[in-house]
Amino acid sequence: MLFQRMHWAHKKRRGTADIISTVEFNHTGELLATGDKGGRVVIFQREQESKNQVHRRGEYNVYSTFQSHEPEFDYLKSLEIEEKINKIRWLPQQNAAYFLLSTNDKTVKLWKVSERDKRPEGYNLKDEEGRLRDPATITTLRVPVLRPMDLMVEATPRRVFANAHTYHINSISVNSDYETYMSADDLRINLWNFEITNQSFNIVDIKPANMEELTEVITAAEFHPHHCNTFVYSSSKGTIRLCDMRASALCDRHTKFFEEPEDPSNRSFFSEIISSISDVKFSHSGRYIMTRDYLTVKVWDLNMENRPIETYQVHDYLRSKLCSLYENDCIFDKFECVWNGSDSVIMTGSYNNFFRMFDRNTKRDVTLEASRENSKPRAILKPRKVCVGGKRRKDEISVDSLDFSKKILHTAWHPSENIIAVAATNNLYIFQDKVN
Repeated sequence: MLFQRMHWAHKKRRGTADIISTVEFNHTGELLATGDKGGRVVIFQREQESKNQVHRRGEYNVYSTFQSHEPEFDYLKSLEIEEKINKIRWLPQQNAAYFLLSTNDKTVKLWKVSERDKRPEGYNLKDEEGRLRDPATITTLRVPVLRPMDLMVEATPRRVFANAHTYHINSISVNSDYETYMSADDLRINLWNFEITNQSFNIVDIKPANMEELTEVITAAEFHPHHCNTFVYSSSKGTIRLCDMRASALCDRHTKFFEEPEDPSNRSFFSEIISSISDVKFSHSGRYIMTRDYLTVKVWDLNMENRPIETYQVHDYLRSKLCSLYENDCIFDKFECVWNGSDSVIMTGSYNNFFRMFDRNTKRDVTLEASRENSKPRAILKPRKVCVGGKRRKDEISVDSLDFSKKILHTAWHPSENIIAVAATNNLYIFQDKVN
């Protein structure tokens, strides 16, 4: 479980526009996309030669950069719609081009990313600069030819799915039929067809008739990896609902309801806030669901609704710090969680640029740090330990000296290899497992 730092991608820049807000590998792991608060998408491509060279097999370089979303203004509500990319989801590759979905708070876009290394020359009605020629001067008929040119990567928006969400979009998920996808906001989940942009189908609506009766919101949603009729969504009350679209058109009534009974001895003023689920992910096998709340990661078996089969403490040493975390708003941070390719290891982020890994088989866990101090190529990451009280050892860090402005909210794991991407504010780190 030791990881070796291979490549440090995003240069550190000033301003909040460069803060990375989402990270996602494509289905092969050859491409890695990041979105930021400035509405940009940066795609990194794996070096072809690095696959065969042991020491370079994790090398990713910038492949394409484009502006996905621009800031907008809702004049009816006098609301500014920020350009920040909330989520990116790749579609499986069907031809030479790549397709991905990106979303901000209100609008989902389908982007096509393609390569061009030839350009047509020898038009009859246009000259080499592209100006129209006088038909009277044309005396011969030419056959246009394709000439080689420098490789150009183009990103073009193929579909724009807008005007369907009153509240902020927090999740998008591509269905396993690859014809539809869903987008979820605080109170509703919509089902879209990739070919139809002007209408979506509302499959979940938890908005009460009287908004004063509102007790929970939707925090995340995801389709089952293999069954196109099944999806889950999590709530701010710490519950997970599994729905089956075969049962009814509107899935307000769930098929399964996952909730862990609260331990009365742990009840506090912050219980409701820290139980809110910030991320939900199906395992690649489709058998398990993983959820992340403020202090823990839980793994649920689809066949057992009353309690999780595994609970991992991410940073339990912060339990005594909840009051100050509430005052500085850190308690509302939304951490994501990811599975490795075989569903045997779980990864999630923490503060002080720490990220945690839990091996489900051996029950071992490790805390690692993504920092510029570790940015030498092939430097081995040393496990970090947090000291809660008493005597602090040389290699330990005190809980009082943790930097809560440095947080790892977004991570991604290569679909088949031990290569991970970790977003630490406006830096992207890519690590690979230790090679002997």
